[in-house]
Amino acid sequence: MTTQLSPAAEALIVTFEVGSKSEYNSHPTWSGGASGVTIGIGCDLGYWGPVQVGTVWGPYLSAGVVKRLQQVAGIKGASARPAAQALADIVVPWEAACAVFDATDMPDAITQTRAAFPGVADLPADCFGALASVVFNRGSQITSSDPAQALRRIEMAQIRDAIAEARARDVPAYLRAMKRLWPAGSGEDGLRTRRDAEAALFERGLAAS
Repeated sequence: MTTQLSPAAEALIVTFEVGSKSEYNSHPTWSGGASGVTIGIGCDLGYWGPVQVGTVWGPYLSAGVVKRLQQVAGIKGASARPAAQALADIVVPWEAACAVFDATDMPDAITQTRAAFPGVADLPADCFGALASVVFNRGSQITSSDPAQALRRIEMAQIRDAIAEARARDVPAYLRAMKRLWPAGSGEDGLRTRRDAEAALFERGLAAS
């Protein structure tokens, strides 16, 4: 049973979130879509509340900066674009980003992954990590009462069912099938590449077990 990410899985997540230390953007950004203002290593404040922002980032950033970040907590979608632009002067040091990633972001993603895909913790660490990457990027939602949103979560449900039914070898195909959400030419090549990388990592985990 695994409760930790494999080194390959953690490297995959960091690479797709920020590239590397030398490529790291220390300023708040907005990546588009339903995202909120993002800081650090993929920390999307659109899905955080003000209290959480203060608790997690308070030890690493000044009180004034934290207060400004709290004001954009929960803002998602197009409204997050001007919010991020208004915070462009804020600098989040690499060391602070790594500290929050290790202490909060990844533990949360690991917990959500275990809850979303019962039985995943019994799979090899690379398999677990591949799905933790998906959760880190897309969240852990499986179903939705909104028909349009439910259509976007089909593969998440298929992955959940495959793991529950001991069909882990079907998971890579479902990961690759998610690319339908970001068609070629949509400007979302990074997400398409990420799903392929997660599928390949999952396959490596199965092959090594």
